[in-house]
Amino acid sequence: MPIRVTLDRILLERRMSLTELCDRVGITLANLSILKTGKAKAVRFTTLEALCRELGCQPGDLLHYIDEEEAKKDAAE
Repeated sequence: MPIRVTLDRILLERRMSLTELCDRVGITLANLSILKTGKAKAVRFTTLEALCRELGCQPGDLLHYIDEEEAKKDAAE
């Protein structure tokens, strides 16, 4: 998928656990884990807003577009 979720990096920088973020945002651990691993097919703006509010970041800090060629290179490595 050409959208990469960098939630792991942001959590590490903030020294926050996924469980703590779940509690703050009000999302289940399972749903947040799906988002974190890049398996989510969609994300609601309200969810994205809550994540950005609690993590003190912008949507672009969490989501990055990767073009198809770059995605193929990453998958080959």
